[in-house]
Amino acid sequence: MFRGLFVTGTDTGVGKTVVAAALMHRYREQGNLKYWKPIQTGIEEDDDTAAVQEWGVCSESELFRSGVRLSRPVAPYLAATLAGTHISISEILRSAEKEPASVRWIAEGAGGVLVPVNESEFMIDLMVRLAMPVLIAARSSLGTINHTLLTLEVLRRRNLEVAGVVMVGNKNPDNRDAIERFGHVEVLGEMPPLSPLTAESLGQWSAAALDVRGRLARHFQ
Repeated sequence: MFRGLFVTGTDTGVGKTVVAAALMHRYREQGNLKYWKPIQTGIEEDDDTAAVQEWGVCSESELFRSGVRLSRPVAPYLAATLAGTHISISEILRSAEKEPASVRWIAEGAGGVLVPVNESEFMIDLMVRLAMPVLIAARSSLGTINHTLLTLEVLRRRNLEVAGVVMVGNKNPDNRDAIERFGHVEVLGEMPPLSPLTAESLGQWSAAALDVRGRLARHFQ
């Protein structure tokens, strides 16, 4: 049984990785917290584990490095095809299942919920197998209402618990209100552009503005 949160996004490049790093800052004192990127494409250009290590000031023991790593920056199924390999969700899970039951996970998806992983499975199938509550990283800008509501619809159809939403970008009160009202979900943080984005600036923001009422704490107990 996996305990923790799965961080998904409404789109690619929406801010999942920085949200995951912020969660490491906010909740590492809860116990044996580990960040995990089960599937990473475009590894030669972006290494999300390395980014979380830097921005989240993570020790090696707070990182779980096992998973699929593919070079092409495209959807997982296509990256695997181009590399002459196949992604198996069952194989991905085997390595994590060997970790102690005390581990609390912050797992980050690749792209959004309906990104194809192989010929018959999608990112949401990995999420269903992990069965952890899902935190959505969403843009604050134009288009986010539709993308976020679609993501919520898909998650709920697969009976996954939605832990909340974190909006990334300049504050947009109207979009936040719409997401909360029509999505029946709580926005647990609004992360502004951090310039520069550093471990210090992210840590300060997470302590002051991420999940200020501690709604997510129960998932790490």
